[in-house]
Amino acid sequence: MSKPKLGFLGVGWIGRHRMEKMLETGAVEAVAICDPSPDMVREAAPLAPDAAIVPQLDDMLALGLDGVVIASPSALHAEQSIRALERGVAVFCQKPLGRNADEARAVIAAARQADRLLGVDLSYRETEGMQRIKALLSEGALGDVFAVDLTFHNAYGPDKPWFYDRTLSGGGCLIDLGVHMLDLALWALDFPEVADVRGQLFSGGGPLKTDGAVEDYAVATVTLQNGAVLRLACSWNLHAGRDAEIAAHFHGTQGGATFRNVGGSFYDFVAELNRGTQPTQLCAPPDDWGGRAAANWARALALDRCFDEGAARLVTLSETLDRIAQSSLAPN
Repeated sequence: MSKPKLGFLGVGWIGRHRMEKMLETGAVEAVAICDPSPDMVREAAPLAPDAAIVPQLDDMLALGLDGVVIASPSALHAEQSIRALERGVAVFCQKPLGRNADEARAVIAAARQADRLLGVDLSYRETEGMQRIKALLSEGALGDVFAVDLTFHNAYGPDKPWFYDRTLSGGGCLIDLGVHMLDLALWALDFPEVADVRGQLFSGGGPLKTDGAVEDYAVATVTLQNGAVLRLACSWNLHAGRDAEIAAHFHGTQGGATFRNVGGSFYDFVAELNRGTQPTQLCAPPDDWGGRAAANWARALALDRCFDEGAARLVTLSETLDRIAQSSLAPN
């Protein structure tokens, strides 16, 4: 079978990095590149010298693609994904898949109807540390997990204006950063049913108003059907004393497990198994994990281009994010 032909829609830093990692697998080939920025196109072109440079998605789809990789602004993700899927083209999309659960459901329905592979770049799942912790949880090594503490504080904020407009982004730090940590907990616990959600969103140190602005600090408590509790805190532009604070602590009746960044890094992580006061290191840097989800999707596409029902679980993630925001913005 010939290599799947891919188009890359959006080749800024993240899109270009994912493009590079997909092509390094040797499982796929790039036949088209599209980005409104000529500078971004010039930087991406050397990765695929034979790829056509096209002005928009429809021109890309006209080339008979097998898959499209979407790294455009969040407001475009759902519509572009659906347009590709309706043409029988598989999709790998940056998070969030949609600005809300309705958009995510629509994309998943389109993928199921087209019977085409759908992936979302929830890249932290692919870190060695979380893979080790997921294996421990699957083995029951921690006993019954009754609580998970999740943190993603960023001393910086996004550098593009659309991130700060709720109609374009779908939200602030919650959908940008909190989505990763909430996904890690739900995924590691095999997507249990969510029973109750409570959240508070802040902007500039005060409660977020319902005026189209986005939050720069969010806290949430998510109670699962089995009684376990997830506690989430995330932020932009926090006085964190370091570049970032990222962690997931799993607390079980027979042990605990920790995934955390090292020295404020956005890229370096350790994982530990905890028994009482004694941690046992499971893994440590280096770990080249950033493009692993993209590379895995490329390999999967080369083997089977059909819909994977695992993608349907992304609805639970989107619904929970919506419920956090709605519980905070609801009138008292």
